[in-house]
Amino acid sequence: MAGKGLEGQVALVTGGAKRVGRSIALGLAAEGADVVVNYMESKAEAEELAQEIRAMGRRALAIGGDVSKRQDVEKLFLAAENEFGRLDILVNNAGIFQAVKFEDLTEEQWDHMMNANLKSQFLCAQEAAPIMKRRGRGRIINLVSLGAWPSYTHYCVSKAGCIMLTQCLARALGPEILVNAVAPGTIQFPGEAPDKDFIRRVPLHRTGTGEDIAGAVVYLASADFVTGQVIVVDGGRAVV
Repeated sequence: MAGKGLEGQVALVTGGAKRVGRSIALGLAAEGADVVVNYMESKAEAEELAQEIRAMGRRALAIGGDVSKRQDVEKLFLAAENEFGRLDILVNNAGIFQAVKFEDLTEEQWDHMMNANLKSQFLCAQEAAPIMKRRGRGRIINLVSLGAWPSYTHYCVSKAGCIMLTQCLARALGPEILVNAVAPGTIQFPGEAPDKDFIRRVPLHRTGTGEDIAGAVVYLASADFVTGQVIVVDGGRAVV
């Protein structure tokens, strides 16, 4: 199944050890990219994924670090550049998801969500941009959301900020670096109970998979005339 579309390129996936991040890392490797898998707590899963990517004939490196902290981000990108000598693709996948009634939402919860979801994308993009510009090209892909759910206000606001960050960076970093976003719908993994309401409502009558999101990321990683855009991968939920 290995492709050649990204052969010779290096990708860094934040929060890449599990779930959607893992699918994205594998999807990029299948297209020929070498992959840096960032993780914060899931070291064993990240190392296992890196080994799986190496078995595909690609190079891979698992690097720990909290991407909401400048010092950790600097170490992450320095280690990646020292190992591979380049960076072509950054996927800002790391983030958290938490339900809290708006009336009960604390300042600490708000700040933690903004740091994990929005600040992390800013810090990583800022660190990746000079590395990419030295080679004259790059692709930054942010994971975002179109949701507006009262019990997830801080999450929704953080992801709306990621959309605006995507649009601003597309203008700030062009023409060398293209910056886009992917907005997943409900994504489920084996063993999870199906979201029957979502399945009933969407035109495609199924939930998404990690591979669905990885496919959109791979497209944006190779596209040459797309920037500042949000690709919605939700089975049509946004139109019903």
